[in-house]
Amino acid sequence: MRCAICGYEETKVLETRDTAEDITRRRRECLKCERRFTTYEQVELSNMRVVKKNGQRALFDRQKIIRSMELACQKRPVSQQQMEEIASKIEKKLRESMEKEIPTMKIGEYVMKELKKTDLVAYIRFASVYREFQDVKSFEKELEILKTRRR
Repeated sequence: MRCAICGYEETKVLETRDTAEDITRRRRECLKCERRFTTYEQVELSNMRVVKKNGQRALFDRQKIIRSMELACQKRPVSQQQMEEIASKIEKKLRESMEKEIPTMKIGEYVMKELKKTDLVAYIRFASVYREFQDVKSFEKELEILKTRRR
C-alpha cells in the first residue's frame, strides 16, 4: 500500500477492524515518513450489472442507491449512517443472489422495503419517483395502502 502522505510504497498495518457493512478498516503507518493514516477496503462488485428500464446495462454503483435515498430523506430524521446501512444491506442481498444482472426494478423494491421500515415520508417520496406516480389519485392510493397496513 502506497503512503497517502509521502507516496512511499511500503506501509505496515497497525490495526484491522471489520465493520458491520462488510468494510475492513485498517490503520497504517508509513515505513519512511512514519505518518499514520486509515484505509477502508470493500469487496468490489465489478462483475455485477444493473439492467435499466430501457434495457441499457451499467455496472452496479452503490452510491446511486445512497444518492436516491438522500433525495427522498431530505429534511427527514434519517441519518447518513442509516442510509449507508440500508445500502449495505441491499448490496449484501444482491451479492448473495449470485445474479450477474439485476433489474433496477428489483433494487428499487429493496430500497422501498427498507425505507418503509425507516421513514414513511421518505418511502412515499422515493415511491412517487420510482413508481412514476402520474397524478394525485395514484399518490392517494399508495397512502391508503399504507394506512390500511398500519391498522
